[in-house]
Amino acid sequence: MPFTIGVMGINGEKEDKTPGMQMYFRQSQVAAAALPEFKGNVTAVHTAPYWDDELQALHERMETYWPDVNAKVTEEKDTSWENKMKHMEQKYQPADWKKLKGVSNGGYHYLGAAKIMAPIGKAFAEAMVKLQKTKQNRP
Repeated sequence: MPFTIGVMGINGEKEDKTPGMQMYFRQSQVAAAALPEFKGNVTAVHTAPYWDDELQALHERMETYWPDVNAKVTEEKDTSWENKMKHMEQKYQPADWKKLKGVSNGGYHYLGAAKIMAPIGKAFAEAMVKLQKTKQNRP
């Protein structure tokens, strides 16, 4: 059965904060796909090229603002989501805030961003098609 391994791409091409950890994890994922018993049935797709550094920076900025926003809305005695968003929007340019609306999760989930996930899905599909064609051409 054909199988695609998505090689972890969190943080993109830059090295993780834990020296070597990200590199070794990625190498292990690629090595699994290269095992002789998986030849022609398993492939590895690198997802790091699809990471969005700018979106990550905006998201990290947003995370640092939350304590201030929570303090402000508590002080105002209006902790509604609408009030929180009103304060959060003041911290960004409109174009930046619009980009952030596509983020729904932490970096460990590729920010939950379709901007990142859709091209990864396409790369997985293309890799699977390639595996299928290779399998069909084998005797």
